[in-house]
Amino acid sequence: MERKRIIVIGGGASGMMAAITAAKEGALATIIEHNDRIGKKILSTGNGRCNFTNTRQEPDCYRSDNPAFPWKVVSAYPAARAIADFTAMGIYSKNKNGCLYPFSEQASAVLDVLRMEIARLEIQVQTGKHVVEIRKKGRGLLSCILEEGKKRSHIEGNAVILACGSKAAEKLGSDGSGYTIAKSLGHQIVPVVPALVQLKCKEEYFKALAGVRAHGKVTILVNGKACASDTGEIQLTDYGISGIPVFQVSRFAARAAAEKKRTAAVLDFMPDFTREQMLSFLKLRVKEHPEKTMEVFFTGVLHKKLSGVLMKQAKLPWSKSSGALTEQEIEDLADVVKGLTVQVLAPNPFGMAQVCAGGVDTREVDPDTMESLLVKGVYFAGEILDVDGMCGGYNLQWAWSSGYLAGKGAAHA
Repeated sequence: MERKRIIVIGGGASGMMAAITAAKEGALATIIEHNDRIGKKILSTGNGRCNFTNTRQEPDCYRSDNPAFPWKVVSAYPAARAIADFTAMGIYSKNKNGCLYPFSEQASAVLDVLRMEIARLEIQVQTGKHVVEIRKKGRGLLSCILEEGKKRSHIEGNAVILACGSKAAEKLGSDGSGYTIAKSLGHQIVPVVPALVQLKCKEEYFKALAGVRAHGKVTILVNGKACASDTGEIQLTDYGISGIPVFQVSRFAARAAAEKKRTAAVLDFMPDFTREQMLSFLKLRVKEHPEKTMEVFFTGVLHKKLSGVLMKQAKLPWSKSSGALTEQEIEDLADVVKGLTVQVLAPNPFGMAQVCAGGVDTREVDPDTMESLLVKGVYFAGEILDVDGMCGGYNLQWAWSSGYLAGKGAAHA
């Protein structure tokens, strides 16, 4: 019986997983990659250490306009399966609070074992070629039109897997071209915005806060309503806010800003305290050291630069002694510490984002096989779809899960 020919467009994490799975299922797989080598983006994940999955898996770890879709896919190829498969390929893992890394803490190790598996399975890899169109041929075949410089060629297969990524991290080759191909096939694209990214804010005082790091909680308000929050180390920059908790909620702010909705971030710099506990804490500091001025009132609690901004927002001069604070001024200070509200203008651009929110509408994709519901023989995997995960290995888990199902689905169609 003739082996099925599967063309995988994109040699990133999901594309490699799709090709490996298809080959294991008996198909002849070919990867088409427009970069000069496959797996380039993997090398930058986890700050070069590659957090390739996470043992904590919940539906809310994955976001989509069609929220049931990603969890069904991940449940079909869960983290435990990914860990087992990477162990079989040679990755001995290290668990850091649920985040899984190769024991060597080298992202190159993950890429190396994938490349070795591709070589072992005799998967053909063509680099430096850009797919510009997919055409339906007779006898159930699909043809991919390739560009290499000014030269055009084509390759035919029984199925095509679109795994060509999003627009995030453009310098690594993500150009969003897959969206154009998907649209040409009739698919809807959920508006694409940067995600897992820093947020630009309006306030001028951020210039004075550049470089400050503080433990805190970030809550995103859209038209005055809280829609997402996270706690951790907030990094304050000359343009706004960054850090893991900001990344975790950034997709909501980015979407709202793109839709011209009123978008704000509330920063709580003492998230372990309730407001009542914060008031008691401030009153105790006043009682114990009434002679301390506002300039040194938060010494040992908050960074001096941050303290200065908070005092200014509470309209308290640095020269004022704590013993002279009125009840209302203490209330105002507690409110500022627990809820500094800043206006979000926009996310940083795609080039600085780790992933994107938005993409091919998953309502037009079969979650069991990743096949298009519009065009037989076309499959999707990875970031091209309207699915984005939180920080912590979830986007790579999405790549493994969606790539696995797409490869298996294409091989058995």
